[in-house]
Amino acid sequence: MKIKKKKREMLEGDLTPMIDMTFQLIAFFMVLINFTQADQNKKIQLPQSELAKPPEIPFENAITLQMYQDGLAYFDGNDYTFDALRQRLVVEKQIADDFKTDAGGAKGVTVIIRGDGRVATGKVQEMIKLCQDVGFEKFALRAKEEAPNN
Repeated sequence: MKIKKKKREMLEGDLTPMIDMTFQLIAFFMVLINFTQADQNKKIQLPQSELAKPPEIPFENAITLQMYQDGLAYFDGNDYTFDALRQRLVVEKQIADDFKTDAGGAKGVTVIIRGDGRVATGKVQEMIKLCQDVGFEKFALRAKEEAPNN
């Protein structure tokens, strides 16, 4: 009696879940990139400096304040006067103290200031003073790198 051998079928893995996951990751990173771009307002023309250089490592705990030419502040998608900004920063400080205790609370948060190049230096100093009064201690000023003239 002749025994019939069963034909072995090639098993193929289903790649659909892996492809779905790949597209989800692509969508996630696209959204993430859009949020980092939202922190930069195109209306603000940064001052130029030969000494400007990018930070060696990105700031872990940072908030970005921007100042228009007319002295209004822009934060988290809204425009603020200095008095309204003070109230908003008090809330940010409370959040930092409550949820970022491992980083030192508000003292571990870096305030990044993007001041328009046409704003008086005194206005930027007022913004720094306002942040210090609220309880923030670390600051970074943004500027465009200027190529040295030869």
